[in-house]
Amino acid sequence: MMTTIELIIEKAYRGFFGRVLYKNNLIVDEASTIPKLQAQLKKLLKTTHGLKPNEIEFDIKYDLTVLFEKLNYLKISTVANLANINASLLRQYVSGVKFPSPAQAKKIEEAIHQIGEELKGIHINA
Repeated sequence: MMTTIELIIEKAYRGFFGRVLYKNNLIVDEASTIPKLQAQLKKLLKTTHGLKPNEIEFDIKYDLTVLFEKLNYLKISTVANLANINASLLRQYVSGVKFPSPAQAKKIEEAIHQIGEELKGIHINA
């Protein structure tokens, strides 16, 4: 049986920082890549809670810095326009100078989902 656990990924000095909360136990780690981070956290969950790594599924939540690094083809100005927020403010969120409120984060998430839906509808003529 799969266990789904929320994993929050943030930018670290060298790579990525991740945190999970399982049974009121906050588990954190850092790695050079997201797949390595996931593997390390699964190992820690096995050690601390006896979970089998192949039965752990992460519900990943990205902070904006990591998201725009991972999806570097996204234009900040386009996402800001779709989210109806100032592009300069979104750049501050992405750089970590400021942090979005939950409502602002939701608007950004919805704009990115809108882009995804549009991309899914594209068909290429060969």
